Amino acid sequence: MAGTVGCDQATKQLAISQLRDEPAQTFLGGILRLTFAENPGAFLGLGGNLSRPVQFWLLTAGVGLLLLSMLVYAVTSRRIRRLHVVAISLIAGGGVGNLIDRLMNDGRVVDFLNLGIGSLRTGIFNVADVAIMVGGGLMLLAARESRSPGASEASPQ
Repeated sequence: MAGTVGCDQATKQLAISQLRDEPAQTFLGGILRLTFAENPGAFLGLGGNLSRPVQFWLLTAGVGLLLLSMLVYAVTSRRIRRLHVVAISLIAGGGVGNLIDRLMNDGRVVDFLNLGIGSLRTGIFNVADVAIMVGGGLMLLAARESRSPGASEASPQ
């Protein structure tokens, strides 16, 4: 989790120092674009048009409580599998990275990565978002594994 937060914050500082007020930089034939953006909302700007107090309570306080709950579960659960711990750690690390931004950057998150081919492109995102998505994928995989025949729920890996 600390590695995720550290990588996220380091890359965001680089984005601020190297990309702010600069044109987008393209790599790999335009597949990867580095461009500076600040997102007041959640995933793909969702909730960015909400009032500032609602954004704070939903995206800062609410997410903070959710992250705390996830961490308490990961630490105190006796039946949790390793894959779940890794998944929760990635999700929590990404969430903490974005939460740090919100607390230090007037409610906004620094984004700078964009992938695509031609006009088919992702939204602009950051390393924390990648960790959250990978963690979510691992969580789905872990849930599928625990439901498959022959998987023992009582025996952690």
